[in-house]
Amino acid sequence: MNQFRIEVATEGQAHNFNIRPLENSVYEIYTDEDKIGTIELDDDNHDHCLVSDCELDLPLINAIREGIQAYQKSHS
Repeated sequence: MNQFRIEVATEGQAHNFNIRPLENSVYEIYTDEDKIGTIELDDDNHDHCLVSDCELDLPLINAIREGIQAYQKSHS
């Protein structure tokens, strides 16, 4: 799967991120070309994820997780 772009909203503000899939449900998160973190989705529990090297707040992380899951569903 190639890099894709998602738009998520938290607290009424829109945010755009580029998502680069790696292996085993791991994705790198970018704003433009700057990497801001890595997220690993839990395939067994869709409400759970692990985040590393990321300084985003929890609502935004959850919105990114949901955006990635929605992208996966629409492109599978």
